[in-house]
Amino acid sequence: MDIKNAQQDVDTWIREHGVRYFNELTNMAQLTEEVGEVARIIARRYGEQSEKESDKDKDLGEELADVVFVVLCLANQTGIDLQAAFDKKMEKKTRRDHDRHHNNEKLK
Repeated sequence: MDIKNAQQDVDTWIREHGVRYFNELTNMAQLTEEVGEVARIIARRYGEQSEKESDKDKDLGEELADVVFVVLCLANQTGIDLQAAFDKKMEKKTRRDHDRHHNNEKLK
């Protein structure tokens, strides 16, 4: 699945099941909430905090997918072609960071 198709899938789902998009501010708050859920799992499962019994059955993949869904909603409602933006970002990062990361002593 590419990003362009994912954006279309989300748009179709919103029209068929979600009635309409939440406004951009609501979606931004929703995104923050979803990222917080990802952070909680990572901090407790991979970090130094102990994992609560109620958190042990949380699915990190599902929470990451929630983040992607809301990002796709925001892209759709603000007219962003996220595939084009992502491709441009990857090209920029490749040009800018290739030598920088290879020369970073901390990464060796």
